[in-house]
Amino acid sequence: MARKRKKQSIDTMKVKDKKKKINGSVGGDVCIFIFLVLLGIFMVFPIYYSVVQSLKPTEELFVFPPKLYVLNPTTKNYSDLFKVAAEYTVPLSRYIFNSLFTTIVICVCNVFVTCMAAFVLSKCKFPGVKVINRIIVIALLFQSQATWIMQFLVYSTLHIIDTYWVLILPYIATAMNLYLMRQSMSTINDSMIEAAKVDGAGLFRICWTIVVPNSKPAIMTIIIFAFQQAWNINGGSVIYSEEYKTLPTIVQQISLAGLARQGVTFASAVLLLIPPLVVFFIAQGNVMETMANSGMKD
Repeated sequence: MARKRKKQSIDTMKVKDKKKKINGSVGGDVCIFIFLVLLGIFMVFPIYYSVVQSLKPTEELFVFPPKLYVLNPTTKNYSDLFKVAAEYTVPLSRYIFNSLFTTIVICVCNVFVTCMAAFVLSKCKFPGVKVINRIIVIALLFQSQATWIMQFLVYSTLHIIDTYWVLILPYIATAMNLYLMRQSMSTINDSMIEAAKVDGAGLFRICWTIVVPNSKPAIMTIIIFAFQQAWNINGGSVIYSEEYKTLPTIVQQISLAGLARQGVTFASAVLLLIPPLVVFFIAQGNVMETMANSGMKD
């Protein structure tokens, strides 16, 4: 009898613990869900506000307090954008071409250089590899503005100011993309590489036929980062000729034209948002997997 009572008491305690765990997990999930919803709204709100503002006529743009909806939606701001751009000596299509050209070249070169460098740093053993990896981590702490004067002196020495090269070369390799790719490649089993070496494959072939195909999520992630950075390049301080200027540079010039063109400014901002959003939605499924494998390793 005593044993039965003990078993019953133990069973009741287990049931109570399970109920507590279930209740606790449900409550935690609800809190996390609410937090994520609020965070998502906070992050999506600037995009929504830009779209709403771009559809407002001029008399609704300066209403106080500002309204989060449109009373009389119009597409006049978008048509005015093309009219304002037509006033420049170079057509708007030229600025769009410059942005697309530099973005595509930067993305392709960034992926090519990053994959090769990450392969060497993660799978090849040579003196100083740990020092180089630590330098890459330290480089993540610095923004390009901190080294802008030195960069400008280098551009001037290379005579690439006011050319496409000054827009492309600084972004061919970035510390963040190299770090993510190196961490992703370091998770690949070394046995496949050793087997390829036994079969007579060289390092270049191992990199592009074995390691890179197994790093597709990381490649898609660095494409997102490279595209976002390249598309938003504003070369106003190193590009002086109109035929080399990019779309963000013209948008900045339009926004400085005065209050009468605020609707055009919002319309141009919406147009700039579309390509990065499309690229992100195409490749977003690979971002979380890459971030999960990007922990610090020695």
